[in-house]
Amino acid sequence: MDKKRILIPDTNIFINDPNSIYAFPNEIIKIPLEVIEEVDDQKRRSDDVGRNARQTSRILDNLRTVNGSLSDGVTLENGCNVSVEFGDKPMSSLPASLRSNKEDNRILATALSIQDKNPGNICVFITLDINMRIKAEAIGLVTMDYEPGKIQFEELYKGYSEKEVSSSQLDELASKGKLVLADTMRPHELVALSSPEAGKTANGRFDAEAGAIVPLKHSLDAVVSGIKPLNIEQLFAFELLMDDSVSLVTLNGRAGTGKTLIALAAGCHAVLERGAFERLLISRPVVPMGKDLGFLPGSIEEKMDPWMQPLYDNLDLIFTLGAQDKKREKRKIRELVESTGMINIEPLTYIRGRSLPNQFMIVDEAQNLSQHEVKTIITRAGKNTKVVLTGDPYQIDHPYLDTDSNGLNYVVERFKDSPAAGHVTLVKGERSKLAELAAELL
Repeated sequence: MDKKRILIPDTNIFINDPNSIYAFPNEIIKIPLEVIEEVDDQKRRSDDVGRNARQTSRILDNLRTVNGSLSDGVTLENGCNVSVEFGDKPMSSLPASLRSNKEDNRILATALSIQDKNPGNICVFITLDINMRIKAEAIGLVTMDYEPGKIQFEELYKGYSEKEVSSSQLDELASKGKLVLADTMRPHELVALSSPEAGKTANGRFDAEAGAIVPLKHSLDAVVSGIKPLNIEQLFAFELLMDDSVSLVTLNGRAGTGKTLIALAAGCHAVLERGAFERLLISRPVVPMGKDLGFLPGSIEEKMDPWMQPLYDNLDLIFTLGAQDKKREKRKIRELVESTGMINIEPLTYIRGRSLPNQFMIVDEAQNLSQHEVKTIITRAGKNTKVVLTGDPYQIDHPYLDTDSNGLNYVVERFKDSPAAGHVTLVKGERSKLAELAAELL
């Protein structure tokens, strides 16, 4: 008889993705009772952890009322069988170092109990927690990560390419305004063309509708809100940011590559100078280390200051407010932001549930967003709204995200073939030689 695979999920699977229970068609899922207890402990939180906990409870309760008893097991439409299990192994059955009454250890004990009750099958413990995988494997459990939507970071689409062409092809691009190549290219893919034989170069972008490479509308001499592109990657980013027909732009890169600064410069230019959008909305995750705004004293503006200060720093550079007194400098920026009503800086917490039409929306530090969170943000975009996501996949503070699973890279991969989106990976640091060296060596 063929062995069946039994999946035993850890609590963090549901906290990260309440719909994960539907991600395993034709499998058997046995949820430890301790996982339900941990989900219940998190339901009163006001952040995404609490929301996901409540959603998980609603999903399981619906299965119980519609499909039958979870103690006996219910079968989903995708053929997956789900049940809630309790264990009969005492904590003393675990190694001495794991016998404390921690919820994690109790989950491991129940997982072992499920394995003992199903000797003819393969029991697999699924968790996003690296240390839980290590401990589970040490006590004899097969383990695996939860990987739906994971992207191999090394293979992530860069958004641009380099191609060698003939001198006559470069002349054709310049004279006819387009160049057709046999190469397969993605919508809005940027390209650095070179002709070694003639010593000539040109930059272009693939126009999917025309089926050809067209010249860029901007050059390295372009100045946008006082900011000039310092390298070819920044120029490529400006090209996408300044094109209102590209509704979604993603920029990733290490610290100091200029991704936030050029996004803000393009946003200020689009709203304040061109009037293409009614408002510039700037946001970033305000809980990168897991603490909510309520932990900080003061008003909501004072609570936001530590998280939003990098945005004010970049706005200061853009508006060239060079006052010596930092408090006065910061106040001027705030007065500029508040007096016009055309620039808003808000925490992501207050974007959920809203519809945001006719706005240039920048979400900084997007690498700290889960796939579910980034979907929630992008689906807020109303008519004539442009969404820009920036982030550094090497600086992730979320405990259950990494370079392969964060929301920013997920969006890059999913939208790479969409004519509504464009992407650029910035590599060259421009903040300072020291900053670039630190990003590389540290």
